[in-house]
Amino acid sequence: MTCENCDPFFNYAGRVIHTTSDGKCCAICKTFLIRPKRSNSKWDTYFHSICLAVASKSPCLSRKIGAILVKDHSIVSTGFNGPSRGIPHCGYERILKDNVLIEELHVINAHPSRYAKECPRKLLGYASGTHMELCPAQHAEENAISNAARLGVSIVGTTLYMNCIIPCKNCFSLLINAGIVSIVVNDTKVYDSHTQYLINNSKINIRRFEI
Repeated sequence: MTCENCDPFFNYAGRVIHTTSDGKCCAICKTFLIRPKRSNSKWDTYFHSICLAVASKSPCLSRKIGAILVKDHSIVSTGFNGPSRGIPHCGYERILKDNVLIEELHVINAHPSRYAKECPRKLLGYASGTHMELCPAQHAEENAISNAARLGVSIVGTTLYMNCIIPCKNCFSLLINAGIVSIVVNDTKVYDSHTQYLINNSKINIRRFEI
């Protein structure tokens, strides 16, 4: 059993901890933890619902993710995972027209109806996160940053809300350089050790939605 002192979900600023006399922290050692009053839940519920609304516009056949950039409780920019403007998303017609995945056409041709509804990488049996060169989409956080840049809106000091796990290494690097100060996600799961390295060496605060 993991107590609140050990669980990274509860590792937020202002936390007060009273441990036992021998310094142990686990609940089974009779630890007493005083959690400060938290005021994020209403805003988190609000912004999470907006993330889901933004995500619903995603044409991705794998999963739909919405991202919003917020400053002073006001939305600065939004984005969902999908191709660049004017670029076709996944579909059987795209493969036939552009000869994409030409070496796997025999697999696609065997399942044309499935391809219209399923991610081609999954249909071809590729593991999650692999063969990304076959995906025409950008991640939601990338599109949110691009949309802000397109309109000339500064995102320095903003908070990123997303209905997914912690962004991947490439996106996390982008967030650092863009001046984003905190990230709120569904789960604090990390993609890989490369992403963890960036997290450990950046000043970005990460927490889960309080909903």
